Amino acid sequence: MRFGAAGLVPVIAQDRRSGDVLMLAWATREALVRTRETGLAHYWSRSREALWRKGETSGHEQRVAEIRLDCDGDAILYRVDQQGPACHTGTPTCFATRVTAEGGTSPEPDPGGHLLTRLASTIARRAEERTPGSYTVTLLDHGLAKVSQKVGEEAVETVVAAHAESDERLANEAADLLFHLLVLLRARGVSLDTVLRTLEAREK
Repeated sequence: MRFGAAGLVPVIAQDRRSGDVLMLAWATREALVRTRETGLAHYWSRSREALWRKGETSGHEQRVAEIRLDCDGDAILYRVDQQGPACHTGTPTCFATRVTAEGGTSPEPDPGGHLLTRLASTIARRAEERTPGSYTVTLLDHGLAKVSQKVGEEAVETVVAAHAESDERLANEAADLLFHLLVLLRARGVSLDTVLRTLEAREK
């Protein structure tokens, strides 16, 4: 592990289920040792010149599942379970400002790094905003039984494509199935994160 001239190494915190990048901070050797020993993310505050544990005042701690090094050994990755928002401003991640094509900036929530996370967020947003002409809203308005029926239809079409149609057709049907499954989860009020936690438990 290679530390800079000030004895610091940059640390990226990443949500271990969604893959979302939460924040960038700095660590000393002591901070890394404390992280490894306690399982809780520790960093070095350059402004206060002090060791700090993430969440020690806010309660928004990071439980570290894995620590990884980059190929040069001069950057660290914490894969974490984040409790509450990662950013001190109250946003889920510190990366809540987008750089526009014109070079300006636009404050907007990070939709997530994983495609399924972004899709689930889009479905939730359309359901809340009642987006006019939205297929998602139309499905949800028809109720749980209709959404469940659509999931069943898409599942059958996916199986048929797997056995009798092209790879492209199978990919299309699988995409339809995943979309409708996310809508079904929304209709029942079950989050994608809950499903990912269940899968994670089975992986172990």
